[in-house]
Amino acid sequence: MGKIRKTYDAKFKKKAVDLYLKEGMGYETVAKELGISHSMVRRWVKRYEQDGIQGLEEKRGKAKGPNKGRPRTRPEDPETKIKRLEAEVEMLKKLLKR
Repeated sequence: MGKIRKTYDAKFKKKAVDLYLKEGMGYETVAKELGISHSMVRRWVKRYEQDGIQGLEEKRGKAKGPNKGRPRTRPEDPETKIKRLEAEVEMLKKLLKR
């Protein structure tokens, strides 16, 4: 069975970053204090320094770009489907005559 990944909210991540940057604690010390991995603290600090508070927000599962997420498809109306297929057949007939 796979390992369950725990997610932390931006507030918790900001607390870890503040302990490192403002309190002067090391990665290991912050990690022990909060019960997390030191590599997580390092990653969060790096992201915070690059992108600010937005760098700490959860990005998994959020689609990007103009067509966000999975396309919503509806079943094609039977009449529309017949017309589309008839048009394809006509196009193929024209191509074969060449």
